[in-house]
Amino acid sequence: MNLTYDSVADLAEALRRAEAAHGRYEQEIGHPDPDWPDWYAQYLAREQAGDAGPERPAASG
Repeated sequence: MNLTYDSVADLAEALRRAEAAHGRYEQEIGHPDPDWPDWYAQYLAREQAGDAGPERPAASG
C-alpha cells in the first residue's frame, strides 16, 4: 500500500492523530510501546484505507 498526503501539513496532522491514538493505546497497555514506529505506520495505513474500526492497530510485537 502506498500512502500519500496532499501536503506536509496533512502528513503532520495525520502524525498528530496517530500520536494521540498511540498515547491512549499506551495508557491501555500500561507501559511505553517500544515498537511505536510500526504502530504509527499501521495506524496511518488503516486511516488512509478508510478503516473506521478501533483506533488501535494490531498489537505490536
